[in-house]
Amino acid sequence: MLTLLFDGLAYGMLLFVLSCGLAVTLGLMNFINLAHGAFAMAGGYVTVLMTNRWGVPFLLTLPIAFMVTAIAGGLLEKALYCRLYDKTHLDQVLFSIGLVFIAVAGVDYLMGSQQQILNLPDFLRGRFTVGGIGIGVYRAFLVVVCGLLAIALQLILAHTRFGSRLRASVDDRRVARGVGIRVNVIFAVTFAIGSGLAGLGGALGAEILGLDPTFPLKFMVYFLIVVSVGGTSSMTGPLVASILLGVADVLGKYYVPSLGGFIIYIVLVAVLVLRPHGLFSRAA
Repeated sequence: MLTLLFDGLAYGMLLFVLSCGLAVTLGLMNFINLAHGAFAMAGGYVTVLMTNRWGVPFLLTLPIAFMVTAIAGGLLEKALYCRLYDKTHLDQVLFSIGLVFIAVAGVDYLMGSQQQILNLPDFLRGRFTVGGIGIGVYRAFLVVVCGLLAIALQLILAHTRFGSRLRASVDDRRVARGVGIRVNVIFAVTFAIGSGLAGLGGALGAEILGLDPTFPLKFMVYFLIVVSVGGTSSMTGPLVASILLGVADVLGKYYVPSLGGFIIYIVLVAVLVLRPHGLFSRAA
């Protein structure tokens, strides 16, 4: 039981890293970016290619995956996304879902449709036992890395000048520009960071979740569920929602295999019935 809980915690922390970029763009920027999973897929392929084909150490590929996807997100934001900030949510959905299908077709053409296998270094393989709990080394690594990242993001958004300027830009762009905040720069940097976080999540999750060209489509719903259940007021909501959904998914698939795939949706419906704006909704 405790081993399953830890595996669920690791899975939930991974979901958080994959989803926190969407929480930033959707919750703080009010932009529906369904192509978020495409950036996660890109980060995963960067890590797989560099690790398996070029022999780059796995730990070194993680910041590289973040930087590559952050740069790609920044370029797309300047070229395409910035034109849709003032458009309707339907326009944003149609545009971003179109990017998803382009990414899926492009990766399938370049890399093939087979699932990619990530070769982890030896020190991240195997299991160890603590107090009778069997813990996978890589899952413990995920919990530590993702936990530190969650703390850093919350501190940046809540206690830095950049975070306050971002919140001001979202609340009222015209007033923010009037007091000297460069709203376009703030949005571009935020979007790039959100894309980089997606790429980092894809790199970390390639070994557990699997990686193939359909990755953005398979996990798009999971990203949206995390943001919907957690709310968009801070990083705390998506973090709690990710852990809740990760544990529920792992326990459900183990104890109720016939309903395992539906447990996460049952949790979604139950939470939204009780709290329609998510666990940590933003005050009006």
